[in-house]
Amino acid sequence: MDVSRKIIHIDMDAFFASVEQRDHPEYRGKPLIIGGDPNKRGVVSTCSYEARQFGVHSAMPTKQAAKLCPEGIFIHGNMEHYVTVSTQIREIFKRYTDIVEPLSLDEAYLDVTENKKGMASATLIAREIQYAIYHELGLTSSAGVSYNKFIAKIASDYKKPAGLTVIPPEKAESFLESIPIDKFYGVGKVTSEKMHRLGIKTGKDLKAWSEWDLIREFHKHGYYLYRHVRGRSNNIVNPHRDRKSVGKETTFERNVVDELVLEKSLMRFAEKIETRLLKIQKHGKTVVLKLRYSDFTTITKRMTLTNYVHDRQMIYGAGVALLSEVYNGSEAIRLIGLTVTNLKPIHFENMRLEGL
Repeated sequence: MDVSRKIIHIDMDAFFASVEQRDHPEYRGKPLIIGGDPNKRGVVSTCSYEARQFGVHSAMPTKQAAKLCPEGIFIHGNMEHYVTVSTQIREIFKRYTDIVEPLSLDEAYLDVTENKKGMASATLIAREIQYAIYHELGLTSSAGVSYNKFIAKIASDYKKPAGLTVIPPEKAESFLESIPIDKFYGVGKVTSEKMHRLGIKTGKDLKAWSEWDLIREFHKHGYYLYRHVRGRSNNIVNPHRDRKSVGKETTFERNVVDELVLEKSLMRFAEKIETRLLKIQKHGKTVVLKLRYSDFTTITKRMTLTNYVHDRQMIYGAGVALLSEVYNGSEAIRLIGLTVTNLKPIHFENMRLEGL
């Protein structure tokens, strides 16, 4: 483990909503929700901090958001414009280093161990970047600074909005012990719920578990959880990272034979995949279904579509079609997954974030 690395994670604050509030004074200080018509089936892409005070958050159905925030302003986003602003932000990053790994339009890792300005302090670089983004583009960002990507990403979320959190090697383990487990990068809703049932609510609780027990409960993810909570990660910042697929899967607490439960999982996956595809500016042509039976036999079935898609309904429809081909309705299912692959960049002409 190399603790001499200097890694910054920059995360824009409520990016889409902040761009709209910057460009439209009438939205400033008001609960703005990007996601389209709340009377139609849709999901919140992001929302302003004013809307978050009502409990609105990304990936929430827009109908639910409207109930929580009746005064909310719902608009369709302009993805092409967000891409342009994201490019401007990345140009600021490039003043300091070419080792930049974007995760999506609104966040990226930077390795500034050796940087173009010869600055010894990653903290000062992070502050300069935040200052430049605010004064040149009128947007706020949050930053995390540490010696590995995992800690830097958690740190960037620690003091939002417009926060800066620095975690040096000697403070890493105590910091990670204090973090609620659902704030750990890679711990989603299903895993978080299982951890809470097992009594794992903080990093400290997680650290008390042996490596073997974590692997038994969480499989491969358990291997990484054991290392992450101890501040051990050697993942490099990869400027050439290119996503080949986007997928979601879940392992059920109890084996499932109900086809409706499986289909609900596919819909949930399709919604998350759509959101992710739009954030990384890609769409795909091949949908892959994964099933693992109670005896651990695993099968995959794929379908290549006529056109490239990012829409959740198309992804869900393909997933259900694949499920009907391979599942007989009687065998117990332990795991189900859905992936979109065969990706290529989206061209955003005339594209809106309706229904996102």
